[in-house]
Amino acid sequence: MRLRALLDTDALGLRLLGGEDELDRTVRGVMTTDLRDPSRYLSGGELVLTGLAWRRDAADSERFVRILVQAGVAALAAGEAELGIVPDDLVLACARHRLPLFAVIEAVSFATITEHVVRQVSGERAGDLAAVVDRHRRMMTAGPAGGGPDVVLDLLGTDLDLRAWVLSPTGRLIAGSKVAGADLPAETGARLAAEHLAAARTGRRGPHRLVLGRTTYSLFPIRSSGRSPQAARDVRETVLSDWLLAVEADAGDWPEERLELLRGVTQLIAVERDRRDAARTVRRRLAQEVVELVQAGAAPAEIAARLRVTAPVLLPGLGAAPHWQVVVARVEWEDLPGEPAAASAEGAGGHRASDIAGGPVAQALLEEILVDPLATGPEPADRIGVAHTGDEAVALVPLPAVSTEHDGSESGILADALLASVRDPLTAGLNDDGRVTLGVSAAVHSAEGLRGALEEARHARRVAAARPGRVCAAGHQELASHVLLLPFVPDDVRRAFTARLLDPLRDYDRRHRAELIPTLAAFLDCDGSWTRCATRLHLHVNTLRYRVGRIEQLTGRDLSRLEDKLDFFLALRMS
Repeated sequence: MRLRALLDTDALGLRLLGGEDELDRTVRGVMTTDLRDPSRYLSGGELVLTGLAWRRDAADSERFVRILVQAGVAALAAGEAELGIVPDDLVLACARHRLPLFAVIEAVSFATITEHVVRQVSGERAGDLAAVVDRHRRMMTAGPAGGGPDVVLDLLGTDLDLRAWVLSPTGRLIAGSKVAGADLPAETGARLAAEHLAAARTGRRGPHRLVLGRTTYSLFPIRSSGRSPQAARDVRETVLSDWLLAVEADAGDWPEERLELLRGVTQLIAVERDRRDAARTVRRRLAQEVVELVQAGAAPAEIAARLRVTAPVLLPGLGAAPHWQVVVARVEWEDLPGEPAAASAEGAGGHRASDIAGGPVAQALLEEILVDPLATGPEPADRIGVAHTGDEAVALVPLPAVSTEHDGSESGILADALLASVRDPLTAGLNDDGRVTLGVSAAVHSAEGLRGALEEARHARRVAAARPGRVCAAGHQELASHVLLLPFVPDDVRRAFTARLLDPLRDYDRRHRAELIPTLAAFLDCDGSWTRCATRLHLHVNTLRYRVGRIEQLTGRDLSRLEDKLDFFLALRMS
């Protein structure tokens, strides 16, 4: 559609502020943003809608308009709700860069404009399914009152007999059809997400097909609205944060009209995703301010004042100040051998892993991981504030109450449980060149304890990073144990130490099948108790004494001495 067609639609309430000579430009899409730099989500030809929240002073207008022009957008439409008017500096900046500028009156919502543009741009793609597409668009762009993605999925079920679900990158259910029999087990969601992430890493164009049992699923990627596959420089920048649409059908047999319909649905659901991200802006900013104060060594009173502002946003209606836990995450990529620049999705140019900004990736991922895996929809993330600094993300997690468990530990987030339901999908998305490591602090009640909690979480993450595996986490409980020290022993020291103590026993076991190594491990695990160890190994005590004697003879050590027991214990742990 042409820009001048927007002015001919009275219901949109648009007023032209500049660019009359450019009204024959073609609009190929629409995007709503208040980001200071939305370039990564732009592919050219969009009508950009903005509420002007990015503007702090007059100088911001020139920078913002320059970014839009460089991205090749068709026009800019600015809402009057934030400032009452469209500021003159924005009008002048658009005039300088020949960018058409519209004013949007307060009475017209951006959703109304989005619905109109999407319908006009995509209305001819669905052929005889145009009526269904129109209903989907009207529902999807009507905002919260329209029911969000659930209504779209219900329409897919009633109009096209398709059962469908919107899933997060870890397989968490965001929305699903409410038709009979449309329940999706959590295990199936995780399998679908893993397949989607693995396929995305190969650069294959969706939809991706997966057969589970006798059921075939087709997986469609859901990207931020207005962003083409080429908008991200590297697929690794978004693969761990994009949603997916899973449809119980084999899309390989579909005509192009139906494929276009489903792609249009993913674009509409992407609007909901963008709304969710916009709602997180305040929580992210508050978390960022707290983390920056803590890292700068600010006075506890200043940090406490900021926490008093943050707590009601994350936990509305809370009477008392909450406890806090800190979770630190890092996403790291490496260049594969022989590939100096990794290829990105669907033909986009790749670049070196070191060029990928790890902080934003870890931020989006941590916001997803910290949602209760049994919760549905995006709302549970409203209680999490995640900042990013450098290549790491830092989450402030408020706890309404902290109780003491039977073993003396405090309740709250546990590192192992945090990754239990997401490890398989994330591993698929990380492929052979990525790692996710997390560290979790103990709960603290005051601003004075927050600095220690941040350092504790960072130490725990370093412990996790020293472990093998693509997805690893460690908690504060492990920082008071020998396991904190073992991962940091240099490899050459580790090999020399274990070889000196254990190689004689391994050699003997190979020659005589004597099982000295398992005997040693069981003896230490039973705290040197002859009776308990003999019972565990189903041996006579005299046989156990003979084996322990042989261990001492081969190694020159005495297992009645604490020092020698400790050396054997560490050698077994490091081997």
